[in-house]
Amino acid sequence: MLKKYFSSLLIVLLIIFTQSIIKAQNEGGERILYYQMEPLDDSLFVKIQSEVFIDPPDPKAEIIVDLRDPNNQTITIKGTLYPFLAFTPETRAKIVTYPFKINLEEDINFGSVFTRVAGKIRVNKVFQPPTLLQISSTLHYINPFLQAFGGERFGFPLKNDVGISFGLGTRYSGPLETNFIEANVHILGIYGGAFGALGALTDIKKKNNANNLYVANGGFQIGYVFPLGNFFEVSYQELFKNPTEKQKTDFQQYDIDSLNLHAKILHDNYFSWELRYPISIMGSTRAKFYVARFLDEWHIGFTGREMSLAGSTFDFSFDAMPSSDVRQPQYVLNLMVEKVAESWATSAFAIGPSLIMSKNDKGNFGVITVMANFRLKLGTSL
Repeated sequence: MLKKYFSSLLIVLLIIFTQSIIKAQNEGGERILYYQMEPLDDSLFVKIQSEVFIDPPDPKAEIIVDLRDPNNQTITIKGTLYPFLAFTPETRAKIVTYPFKINLEEDINFGSVFTRVAGKIRVNKVFQPPTLLQISSTLHYINPFLQAFGGERFGFPLKNDVGISFGLGTRYSGPLETNFIEANVHILGIYGGAFGALGALTDIKKKNNANNLYVANGGFQIGYVFPLGNFFEVSYQELFKNPTEKQKTDFQQYDIDSLNLHAKILHDNYFSWELRYPISIMGSTRAKFYVARFLDEWHIGFTGREMSLAGSTFDFSFDAMPSSDVRQPQYVLNLMVEKVAESWATSAFAIGPSLIMSKNDKGNFGVITVMANFRLKLGTSL
């Protein structure tokens, strides 16, 4: 049964792959006059906006080009209309010859509901090298995205190689899973800081809390990113004070011994590490694959920011925790979509569903948490 399922999946992927290549070849031979530019070239998108004095420019802005009327050719940038002649001849040439176009004049038929997105996948733009910040051992922490639950830490530079990062939840946690919060200072690849508890992150949820991760009294941590590149990080966490018996009782009120469901309460100290491979996928401004051991728990996953597909821009992350010293295995999925707001907030805000899958209070595997997750973009990734 499983073999049959994978065979069917492989056939579907081959069809999508073949159609995307055919589509790209067909579009290469016809002149498209009304199209949306796929946000897959950050430098060009920034240049286009700088020429009409948009500050700060947005590398993922929605740009629509209309060349159908020779006497009234226009470009719309995030809802604002500009004449095509407002741009330099060099920029106009790049816009006209831009290879990644979404044809807004295409014919729609009964099969388009199944083929429209698949036909727009750009195979040669799926994988690209990462940005300079992503591969730097001293600047990797610089990250303009602040996520409500889990995710990479929000980080900004103060001067040269000195900066600060902050996060709600752990890098690998999902919504309402942990009360963990942290803040760190970064200097030349070394960082140190404190972590503590924010009860509001877990108090909202009243069911399926037996797989939560709790901080009782806070602690400190130090870490180091090896200087050969941003691919290996080690860190050490230690509690200021171990949890009291009353704190343990409060945090373990949802435990079910008969089902081996126990919340993890941090105590003593931990040695953690992460092995990662930064990369750009589907035009993402920040993405990585990783394997990690954090707080005596294993994590394998992927996280990507501002990925582009068929005109849509979205964040996607998946974390698998297959093994823990206390908790049951669990899987966290996040999908957040941009362009739900208008004007300057089109790329500054993204929202979408986030869920956690694990063993529930009845002992069955399933979804134990569903919640809207969101992130703010408070700077530029360039």
